[in-house]
Order: sequence, then structure tokens, then C-alpha cells
Amino acid sequence: MYRLSNSVIGFLNLFTLLASIPIIGAGLWMARSSTTCESFLQTPLLVVGFIILIVSLAGFIGACFHVAWALWVYLVIMLFLIGTLMALTVFGFVVTSRGGGAVVAGRVYSEYHLDNYSPWLKKRIKDPHYWMNVKSCILGSKTCAKVVLWTPFDYLTKDLSPIQGCCKPPTSCNYASTMVAQESDCYRWNNDPNILCYECDSCKAGVLEDVRRNWHKISVLNIVMLVVLIGIYCIGCCAFQNAKRAESDYPYGQNRMYKTRPRWDYQWWRWMNERRHQLY
Repeated sequence: MYRLSNSVIGFLNLFTLLASIPIIGAGLWMARSSTTCESFLQTPLLVVGFIILIVSLAGFIGACFHVAWALWVYLVIMLFLIGTLMALTVFGFVVTSRGGGAVVAGRVYSEYHLDNYSPWLKKRIKDPHYWMNVKSCILGSKTCAKVVLWTPFDYLTKDLSPIQGCCKPPTSCNYASTMVAQESDCYRWNNDPNILCYECDSCKAGVLEDVRRNWHKISVLNIVMLVVLIGIYCIGCCAFQNAKRAESDYPYGQNRMYKTRPRWDYQWWRWMNERRHQLY
């Protein structure tokens, strides 16, 4: 049982080492693609993949070959990963706590308003450069190809995803009357397939709703990963202690001392043991 923690941490890191290879491969493949929404995930995927690769390699070498410094590097990076993941999870829940759709009378779908979302998300989506990339992604995915062919009956009976809200003007728009003041999005709408309502605030709010839903899923996954990483970190601490004992030749037991210069904890234990015998 003395070396059990080393074996467990070695197998766990071998598994994560192999798992990092397809993650890095997916990030490199996405970097070559310019027409899919997943291209926005290429940088996080590459960073996560390389960090897992380096951490797993250090943990595997340290646990299997009793290299204390490699395990020390592994534990430091693991602690940083746990702290970063915890901070991202809390941040994700904070910025996505607001939002949600508004029910439209007589419709199955909901509509979304930009003011319902957190200031950080609104500032992000209003950035012209960022929105240009998002709009290119929506156009490339052909999200509106089917919606623009809908009949009035389809709008009454079919549901819309948050992103598909970019394919139509807000339901409140009344183009039959030009004398009534309407929402600003009503004037941004255009029948051109390359324009539609891509510059509407309702479209940007729909994108934020989609981000919000995905972020909630990722946050739940982050919590599971945190539990797993903390468990691996605890096992790694035991493996680090085993590697230190292997290097110093200082195994378990009070009479198993082979070093000419014992460690400080052995000297302290001996001093306490002598004082106890003197008292009793």
C-alpha cells in the first residue's frame, strides 16, 4: 500500500496524457477552419491541451520514477489549474446569472432583449470587431436558410432558437403603419439575406442567450472537473511524499534510519521521545 498512490497517479496521468493529444489535434483543426462557430474555441482548446500534456507528463515521470522535483512542478501547476478553474466557474455563474427570453403572445418562441444581460456580456457583444466575427460565423452556418422560407403560419406554430432570432424583425414591428414609433430594431431589418436583422440588438441578445446557456453547461462540467482535479491533487501529494522518501532513503519506521545527517523531523521526534522517557 506504500506505493499505491504512485501507481494510481501514474495511471491517471498516462490517461490524461493520451487524452490531451486529440484535444490539441481538435484545436489545430479548428485553427484551419474559418466558417464554423467552433473556430472561436481554438485558443482555449490549444491552451488547455498543452497544459494537460505538460502537467500529465510531469506527474507521470514523477510518480513512476520517483522524481520529486517533477512531482513538485506537477503539484504547483495543478494547484494553479484548480484555482484558475474555480475562479472561471464563479465568474461564469456571475456573468450569466441574468438573462432569459420574454414570452411573445400567440407565439411558441421567445424574444430576447439586450438590457436583460450583465454589463460585461453587453460590453463584449457591442465591440464591433467581436460582433463582426460572430456575424460571419452566423452567416457561414446558414442558420437563416430555412427560417426565411417560413410562412406566417410557421411563425405561429414553430419554435426558434435564440440565434434564429437574427433571421426576423421583432414581432412588435408593424410595417403597415409608418406613422407609429417603433423599436429601433424595426428600422434595422432588411430583406437582404446578408443583412436581415444581424445588426439588431435582439440578434445580439439572442447570441448572448446562446452563450449563457452554453456557459451554464460548461460551469457544471467545471464543477465536476474541480472535484476530479482536487482528488488527483490529494493523491499527487501522497506520491510526492513517497518520492521524497525514496530520494532520501527515509522509509517508514522509527528504526529505519540510514542517512548520516537525519532530517529535521527525525531529530524533533527523537528529542520528544527522550523527553517523554525522562518524565515517565
